[in-house]
Amino acid sequence: MRVNAVFAQWHSPVHFIILQAQGKMPNWKLIGSLILPNVGGWVGALTMMGQVKNPTSNAWYQTIKKPSWNPPNWVFGPAWTALYTGMGYASYMVYRDCGGLTGRAVLPLALYGGQLILNWTWTPVFFGMHKVGWALVHILTLDVAAAACAVSFFKINPNTAYLMAPYLCWLAFATCLNHSIWELNKDDPKTA
Repeated sequence: MRVNAVFAQWHSPVHFIILQAQGKMPNWKLIGSLILPNVGGWVGALTMMGQVKNPTSNAWYQTIKKPSWNPPNWVFGPAWTALYTGMGYASYMVYRDCGGLTGRAVLPLALYGGQLILNWTWTPVFFGMHKVGWALVHILTLDVAAAACAVSFFKINPNTAYLMAPYLCWLAFATCLNHSIWELNKDDPKTA
């Protein structure tokens, strides 16, 4: 019965306005900014299916050479979820502090969108196409774009650095890992 009463309130524009004014409505812009980067990551993860691990141990990523400091596969999912959520919140802080999509927000949010697209498309290049060298060029470009984004965010709200710094550190680690894998496998035709 309680659910029906709450549902009925959502059908009344007056109740909707009152709930929103009282701050009892969900902040859909915040929720969207947290979910959006993760959705792109999840879609990118689909390109990895069968490439990282399989029961017969002959998945592409299982067969290439990796450095001894390569993390276990299970680390990547939780790490990226936390990083995507953090950068999503940083983007929301910029959006909020600029008063929405204003002239002041255009450059930082455009840089954010650009680096996010580069981030999402690295996975298909590395795991889907097995182009480790091209993935290295790709991630170096991403590093520059992400750093530019972080600087632009910092200029709007210095607290975004707390959310973007872990991402930049992880990207630096991922770049080193990509480079190491490329060095170890550059003569292997399956990683060309």
